[in-house]
Parts: sequence; structure tokens; C-alpha cells
Amino acid sequence: MKTQAASSRHPAGRRREVLKVLRASADPLSIIAIADVLGVHPNTVRFHLDSLVGDGLVEQFEQSRKGPGRPPLMFRAVRQMDRGGTRHYRLLAEILSAAFAAERNPRAKALAAGRAWANTPEGALRPPPGQPPTVDHTIDHLVDVLDELGFAAQRREAGGEYQIGLRHCPFLEVAEHRTSVICPVHLGIIRGAVEAWGAPVTVERLEPFAEPDLCLVHLKPRGGAA
Repeated sequence: MKTQAASSRHPAGRRREVLKVLRASADPLSIIAIADVLGVHPNTVRFHLDSLVGDGLVEQFEQSRKGPGRPPLMFRAVRQMDRGGTRHYRLLAEILSAAFAAERNPRAKALAAGRAWANTPEGALRPPPGQPPTVDHTIDHLVDVLDELGFAAQRREAGGEYQIGLRHCPFLEVAEHRTSVICPVHLGIIRGAVEAWGAPVTVERLEPFAEPDLCLVHLKPRGGAA
């Protein structure tokens, strides 16, 4: 029996090994064949195959009968990228933000990108229920939407000005180094949403890190809206 590293004996590690064997094979394999490659008991392979088939990563089928007895079940990997693999979205965010930062006038481009996303079907932020929305209703709804996006949003008022406080940044590690890009993206998203809603509110500015644990969105009623 082959010697396996301790990490490979973990169920998740063994599951990946079974999938790796199937992906490396040009032909479907039986449970016995997989067990021989890994040097494990067939029941171990069977357990992990059940999980892989259930997750849509492996498919099973029976071979055509060529003699007496029931033919063995055969398995092959579904030809697709492994959706259970590691993600590095922070790295992607850093690459893209660095590219924006290298552009001329990165703030304007980041602002436009955020506004454009807010108006796409994928990014469209749900509008306030009921028409027409009032100033108070719009701000309350915007707080709820930003909270759902992970900003820990809070409604505030100071000196008669409407504000929304953001106590959490979903892109904090990137924003700390790329404030000139990430914060305008956020502002663009907020402006794009309010514009798409036809709300009686304008988003004047976003004040990054107004306090160590707070960013501020400054709002203003449009025209004589109340």
C-alpha cells in the first residue's frame, strides 16, 4: 500500500485525490482501479465518489455487458474547472485597482466604473418599493442596500445635512492602499443606484476615513424635494 501524507488522509484531501486520478485518466475507471492507484480500500473510494457524483464533479455509468455477471460501475470526471478550488479575489482586486491607479485621472474612471456597474442587470440595486420615493424613504432604503453589500451602513444627520456612515469596507485591505480608486468606485455605485431609482436625492461626496472606523456619504435633497 502506498504511503500517504497526513494531509492527504483528511477526507477533503482524499476527495481531491480521487478527483485528480479521474481527471488524469483518458478512460473511465472503476472503483477498484481508483483504489489501486491510491492504495486505499475500495470502500474509501466509493464514499468519496458518492460525494463527487452528488456535487456534479464526477459522472458514473455502466459498461456494456460482455459476459456473465453485472459489469462494474465506471466513473469519469466531468470536464470542467474545479469550482471547489481556491479563490484569490483580493489578488484580482489589487491587480485591477493598480491598473486603474496607473491611468490618467483614475478617480474619474473609477467613479464611472462604479456608476456603470450599478446600472447593469448584474449590479442593479433593487429600487425602493412604492413610487414616487421620498427623501427619507430613499435614504432609509439606500442604508439597507449598502448594509446588504457589507458596508455596515448607518443613517446620520449633522448640521442639518443628511449622511450615511459606513462602518465597514468590504474591500478594506485594497482600499487602504488604493483609496483613489476603491472609494470612487463606491461613490459611483451609490450615485448610479440613486440615479437609476430616479430618487429625489443627490450624492454629493464620499468622505473616506472621516474617522478611523468611519467613511461618510454626504447626501442632499434634489431641488425642493422633501
